[in-house]
Amino acid sequence: MAEQGNRSLLQFAPFQSAVDEGFWHRLCSLKLNKLGIDDSPIPITGFYAPCSHSQVSNHLTLLAESLPDESSEQSALTATSQGNRNRCSVPGILYNTNTVESFYSLDKMSLLKEEAKKIWEDIHTGKAMEDSSVLSRFLLISFADLKKWSFHYWFAFPALLLDPPATLVDLRPALQCFSTEEAESISAACNAWRNSSSTADIPFFFISVDANSNATIKHLKDWETCQGDSNKLLFGFYDPCHLPNNPGWPLRNFLALICSRWELNSVRFLCYRENRGFADLGSSLVGEALIAVPQGWKDRQCVPNAVGWELNRGRKLPRCISLARSMDPTRLAISAADLNLKLMRWRALPSLNLNILSELKCLLLGAGTLGCQVARMLMAWGVRKITLLDNGKVAMSNPLRQSLYTLDDCLNGGEFKTTAAVRSLQRIFPAVEAEGVVMAIPMPGHPVSSQEEPGVLDDCKRLHDLIDSHDVVFLLTDTRESRWLPSLLCANFNKITITAALGFDSFLVMRHGAGPLSSDHALKNEAVHALSADLGNLDLVDNDERQRLGCYFCNDVVAPIDSTANRTLDQQCTVTRPGLAPIASALAAELLVGVLHHPHGIFAEGEISSSSTTGNSELPLGILPHQIRGSLSQFSQMMLVGQSSNSCTACCSTVVSEYRKRGMEFILQAINHPTYLEDLTGLTELMKSANSYSLDWDAESDADADAADDDDDCVEI
Repeated sequence: MAEQGNRSLLQFAPFQSAVDEGFWHRLCSLKLNKLGIDDSPIPITGFYAPCSHSQVSNHLTLLAESLPDESSEQSALTATSQGNRNRCSVPGILYNTNTVESFYSLDKMSLLKEEAKKIWEDIHTGKAMEDSSVLSRFLLISFADLKKWSFHYWFAFPALLLDPPATLVDLRPALQCFSTEEAESISAACNAWRNSSSTADIPFFFISVDANSNATIKHLKDWETCQGDSNKLLFGFYDPCHLPNNPGWPLRNFLALICSRWELNSVRFLCYRENRGFADLGSSLVGEALIAVPQGWKDRQCVPNAVGWELNRGRKLPRCISLARSMDPTRLAISAADLNLKLMRWRALPSLNLNILSELKCLLLGAGTLGCQVARMLMAWGVRKITLLDNGKVAMSNPLRQSLYTLDDCLNGGEFKTTAAVRSLQRIFPAVEAEGVVMAIPMPGHPVSSQEEPGVLDDCKRLHDLIDSHDVVFLLTDTRESRWLPSLLCANFNKITITAALGFDSFLVMRHGAGPLSSDHALKNEAVHALSADLGNLDLVDNDERQRLGCYFCNDVVAPIDSTANRTLDQQCTVTRPGLAPIASALAAELLVGVLHHPHGIFAEGEISSSSTTGNSELPLGILPHQIRGSLSQFSQMMLVGQSSNSCTACCSTVVSEYRKRGMEFILQAINHPTYLEDLTGLTELMKSANSYSLDWDAESDADADAADDDDDCVEI
């Protein structure tokens, strides 16, 4: 201590900070989900308690609950439960900057002075008498690097400077300052104060000891009523410091209050400390300080100078901590995966609904080039529940084009695609809930024997249940006929359905329209239901099917048949330019997100330009097309709208009604009899009617053949 004559200047042990990992996690969540680029000051709460160990000081600690809840505008302080003896709450303010450059360029002296001014105001208005915790206000500045999970931060504990400084007359263990009776009474009073739910976390008080050695602890606001009696009075505070020769930092502003409010020249104080939760007058200190009222302190506008920035290893420097290494890898992966999506909501897309995406259940029929790419695109959009269905095995030709497979998956005859794909998805993102289903899809034009019928019917029922239990179905299979049964089932259940198909240098991506009949199987996902505005008020029965968007089969004039027989190798495999699948897959995923965020959901009309008369062009994600057809040879892309056909072999009301009526019997008949669907839907009569006209079709034949070839080429293996 610095000597001044026979006395010394009163010196204080600085406050120390401690930040729990949960605080940084909460701050990141608050920043990503609510604050965005808003860098306004945030009210926070710190906690400390009297020193309870002879060798270790207590720190001012920040916990997850120190920050306000994301769903509440209230500060953490107002939400903190009162009366916790281990958590004396202290109000603070957080300035979290958007860049590290902003963090280092903050005017720290001005910020410190601003917080000191609040303490000064609280003293003069009397607020500090009612709520003494405001005397220990603190300040925290920070920058959270959300990519690296590192945090730059610096605490300040503002202390008003006495000028001239206080002089220490005496400082001794409390036991040496009281008689045995007084010590016992003071200990009992302190324990009662600390164990009361109404006073346990009040850090500043005063103690009155009468002539009979009876001690009473009182609130600061009761000071005036105790003047004039002959009792011994001393000011007490919760001292976080363990040092035997120095009081803790909170005493500084306590002396400022005493000096300013009551103009006392001599102050006796108790540095209250504990041992195992009880008052310990052996480690507690009693001291006497001489203070002089600084000139101008009666002027409320004259704010004293302040100090208080926390030192880092003895130097005035901020601290930096990285949590990346200590975090669970899965938790870190989830945070990193969500980062881009949450940043999109800061400025570009505030209305993005991440909850609907994370809860969405997507069924991918086909785990080939398109299936692999779509799965990865969905994960990038925040979809966490993905089921892949395929019965193929990974071949040597697959890994280069199909991004979820490696050479190891091809060995020993090849692993089932869905098994390898699920394992790969989980390696990419451990939090994904992926499932693989090894199964062939029953197809019309591929007749089955009576011995095969039970197995085919089981597959039909299984596919029925899978589509019923998912919210979205992607058709990514290798033939046209393999898309028929899923299209029918999706129309029956009114599921969001996305088709993607490839040619050599062309692609098709489209969304199917809503089902033609009222369905008892409403969309099960509540988030999807909420985004589809007032679905319950919309009649799914559509007598005029021209108002309904078509499905993949609505433009066909023939039923789907076996498209693999009598084909050369280049016709059996998808011979396509390598860049085509990523383009189509990305558009398929984007089309789904557009449907989910459209107010009419699956019932949304098809748009082809931003000047659409539907008015939906102002949606945050832009227009919502029905079909997207692209060509790499022309580097072109066009959007088309195709209405549903009342003769469609997959989604018209006739087919869906027949399926609901006859079930699996209807499916078997469609599989085993190629002309059955054409007869049922009236396509047979339509063709007869067309053939009855004596017109010369030769002029049109080449163009028709080209169009048919283009559609047939748009398939995926």
